[in-house]
Amino acid sequence: MRLFELLLLLSNIGLFVLTVLLKEGRRRIPVFVVSGIATLLLVIHWTVEGYRVQLLFPYCITIMFFAISGYCYFNKKGHKKIPRFVLGSVYTAIAIMLVVTAGLMYAFPVFKLPEPTGNFKVGTQTFHLVDTNREEIFDEARDSKRELMVQVWYPAQAGTGKYAPFIPNTSILRYMAANYGLPGFTFQHLKYVSSHAYSEAEISSAQTSYPLILANPGNGSCRFLHTSLAENLASHGYIVAVIDHTYNTFATEFPDGRITTSTTDDLFSPDHDYPTERGNRDKLGKVLTDDVTFALDQFELIQSGQIPSHLQGRIDLGHVGVFGHSIGGATAYDASYDPRIAVGIDLDGGLYRLSDKEGLRKPFLFINSESYFEQLTMVMDNRVYTDAEINRMGSTREWEDQVTADKKVELERTRETVEEGGQVLYIDNTEHLNFADVQFISPIFKILGITGKIAPERANSVINAYMLDFFDMYLKNQGGILMKGADSRFPEVKFVTSQF
Repeated sequence: MRLFELLLLLSNIGLFVLTVLLKEGRRRIPVFVVSGIATLLLVIHWTVEGYRVQLLFPYCITIMFFAISGYCYFNKKGHKKIPRFVLGSVYTAIAIMLVVTAGLMYAFPVFKLPEPTGNFKVGTQTFHLVDTNREEIFDEARDSKRELMVQVWYPAQAGTGKYAPFIPNTSILRYMAANYGLPGFTFQHLKYVSSHAYSEAEISSAQTSYPLILANPGNGSCRFLHTSLAENLASHGYIVAVIDHTYNTFATEFPDGRITTSTTDDLFSPDHDYPTERGNRDKLGKVLTDDVTFALDQFELIQSGQIPSHLQGRIDLGHVGVFGHSIGGATAYDASYDPRIAVGIDLDGGLYRLSDKEGLRKPFLFINSESYFEQLTMVMDNRVYTDAEINRMGSTREWEDQVTADKKVELERTRETVEEGGQVLYIDNTEHLNFADVQFISPIFKILGITGKIAPERANSVINAYMLDFFDMYLKNQGGILMKGADSRFPEVKFVTSQF
């Protein structure tokens, strides 16, 4: 909670308590004074912090109390007695509104992203890239080429002014709410969340060049939801480019104001048989992998100055890594077959397009949630779902048998990668969304089981530490301490490479 919105809520509670506890003849001055304080806090809150819909009730209560108490204070004549039933109903309504407000402030906080742990300041720049060699296949209404928005975080000279907002394009927030089945205004307060990066800052002169890392969000996510991971890597001397895979994000806004939403969900339907579903997944996967290849091509042009940027001449294209979350993790694995990419990380993602290739023969790290590793363990142990479990999942025996067959192919590819020095680990008490900044948006996600029991800040800290150590080991020839095995600083991390 922000300071003045918290004080506003407390002042409203104080007004309510004074009104209920003090007798009518003694409440006139105290209520007027406290309502004046509440009104002052309201003005400061609106001016300094900005309004948000979750505080609608305190706004109304403050204005109502100030108006009524002001009238009563200056009009000292007797007032008509209000029936006890009406007064009780009003008090009950106010109490309910205050409780609801406290709940909304808890459920939807204006949170702070974790501070980057490196020594570099962080800059950010966004690119609009058009692949003139590829048709857009996920929008049948437009005859167009494949377009991408790519946001880059990088080591910067000492920044000045304010940090860039966490989500600068607030028009996409209603689509984010719709993605979770919530009203369009639910996440509008996220416009007040700040990043730790300076827009268009000059790149740091501390080094001649910096390794490049390409990043891929999961299905229905977006580039902003990996800000904390990108900022942390940038603060340690990496250029990190997070790709919005158009039509696979909940929303992407382009420079001309167009907003695209997810259409790739149409590839997956309960009406499909499993082979169709697998084929559609591979179809999507090819597009996502081609996005990474194209983005890397464009960074070669940025490096040479053919695309204007602060990054010209400062990208170490001899040391390129990739990571991704969910299907973005599968994208990272698939894209790593590109010989220009030296190393990759899959954050809690499966794999796709496995039928026509062998396992990846280069350093690769799989970081899984506890729940996903349990699923993999079931396959490795040849455990079969019971009929009751399948019914609870809303699935069928035939479907799950085919899923298991595909998972066994994934495991074989993982084993082949492990043989080349790959690592597999999982983090205790994590779920799928602990690998993205969505875990900070609401503590309700933990209650609903969408995120794990681990604190979001701790999950982020652990993931950042292991990603940094792995990339440092292979892209900077330093670090690698955490890759040696269990570490007492991170008891949540379980190395399971030997099981593959």
